Amino acid sequence: MSQDTKVKTTESSPPAPSKDRKSLPVLDPSGSYYYWWLNTMVFPVMYNLIILVCRACFPDLQHGYLVAWLVLDYTSDLLYLLDMVVRFHTGFLEQGILVVDKGRISSRYVRTWSFFLDLASLMPTDVVYVQLGPHTPTLRLNRFLRAPRLFEAFDRTETRTAYPNAFRIAKLMLYIFVVIHWNSCLYFALSRYLGFGRDAWVYPDPTQPGFERLRRQYLYSFYFSTLILTTVGDTPPPAREEEYLFMVGDFLLAVMGFATIMGSMSSVIYNMNTADAAFYPDHALVKKYMKLQHVNRKLERQVIDWYQHLQINKKMTNEVAILQHLPERLRAEVAVSVHLSTLSQVQIFQNCEASLLEELVLKLQPQTYSPGEYVCRKGDIGREMYIIREGQLAVVADDGITQYAVLGAGLYFGEISIINIKGNMSGNRRTANIKSLGYSDLFCLSKEDLREVLSEYPQAQTIMEEKGREILLKMNKLDMNAEAAEIALQEATESRLQGLDQQLDDLQTKFARLLAELESSALKIAYRIERLEWQTREWPMPEDLAEADDEGEPEEGTSKDEEGRASQEGPPGPQ
Repeated sequence: MSQDTKVKTTESSPPAPSKDRKSLPVLDPSGSYYYWWLNTMVFPVMYNLIILVCRACFPDLQHGYLVAWLVLDYTSDLLYLLDMVVRFHTGFLEQGILVVDKGRISSRYVRTWSFFLDLASLMPTDVVYVQLGPHTPTLRLNRFLRAPRLFEAFDRTETRTAYPNAFRIAKLMLYIFVVIHWNSCLYFALSRYLGFGRDAWVYPDPTQPGFERLRRQYLYSFYFSTLILTTVGDTPPPAREEEYLFMVGDFLLAVMGFATIMGSMSSVIYNMNTADAAFYPDHALVKKYMKLQHVNRKLERQVIDWYQHLQINKKMTNEVAILQHLPERLRAEVAVSVHLSTLSQVQIFQNCEASLLEELVLKLQPQTYSPGEYVCRKGDIGREMYIIREGQLAVVADDGITQYAVLGAGLYFGEISIINIKGNMSGNRRTANIKSLGYSDLFCLSKEDLREVLSEYPQAQTIMEEKGREILLKMNKLDMNAEAAEIALQEATESRLQGLDQQLDDLQTKFARLLAELESSALKIAYRIERLEWQTREWPMPEDLAEADDEGEPEEGTSKDEEGRASQEGPPGPQ
């Protein structure tokens, strides 16, 4: 084996996986494992946000369940520590590629504010229990610094859930509950600081019957806090400065909370209306148009019922517009997963290439027909075929009552009219009346769309024509003589076209020769003209000849013999 072969073999062999990768793999921040870990972190964060404040403000709650709180505290600390480990093993995107190098991941994480917040949230403040005792849960307030993980989990869930508007409302209600909970705990702590039962505003004296129970203390505080933050009123007036400050702060918080709630609810309602407008056609414009044009009540009722059917049964007629923002390949995969099973039931499309069916799926147009509405009538020109997705259609006579057959889900019709089959006795016209018995959902495939797709798949077009010819033979709708005549005519036409192509080639060849001769003659003429120009440049100009004549006149005293000789010599020739 040569040295080059050895090098190639070494390069092609896959690298051995390291021990680090086997122990803890790198997580994709957009993957499912990372998403479920975020959902797991919701519980310890919510535990600290809700229970710690309650334990700090209600001493009976802290003293009564100390062992349970210690177990839950250190369980949440363990999850916090594991969360930092997950952070050190969560990749990031660089130029669209996931970085899995743990060294780069760690160096990037330690340079962010999230690392310092996570580290501060795990500081062992519990060691102060040795001096102050275990009944001081306020020492663990640094655990609140892990709250950003809660918001990140909510954002991921909102993008993944199938009911984002319901999730937004639930999240808003959770925020409201947390705010009222915190405020009720602070109210009880302030009442204990000022003295229970000192005035009508603070919590009543626990020595009174019924007010000593922990559940009553929390519910009373929560109820009082709810009255303040919802600005309902019916609360005792404050009597001390601390009470006034508490009420003013709550009123300001209530104003901000009310604005936030109204804005969030408006956003949810707007998103729901926008989604409805995107999924279902707007019937308000159609109703306005029918009212202005004085459409009769019966037809108007049919139109309204059609829109109502779409809304109630969640039928969509504009799937192309809904999926238009997806990349073409991803849009094709979504359409294939939804409609490929329906399209593959059509006989003429069976055994076709998968890529052809994928392109045809993108051309399907969903349509919904009302009860008694005709899908097509006998004699109409067929420009599309139909696939029954749901409902029943009847093949009826011209009277519209007599039924010859009933077509159900999974069947199709009109497929022959969109394929030009030679010898088709009915041509491209419909041969039957088809009417919808109830609400029927159909897929429509136009002739132009099919022709556009088949232009790139000539073999599939041939297969589909053969299947269509078999169907026409079974229906006795194929004229063999007409087919043979049409084939002969087509062959004759092709032969004439080939002859015309040959003549055109001959003419092009002759034209090319003439053009070459013309160029050669033009070149020769150009050379001759250039040569004559060079020759004429040596000839004297007329002014030079005139000067020469003037110089040739005899002076006075010249003898007649000299003049005679001069006249015999003539003018000088060109030099």
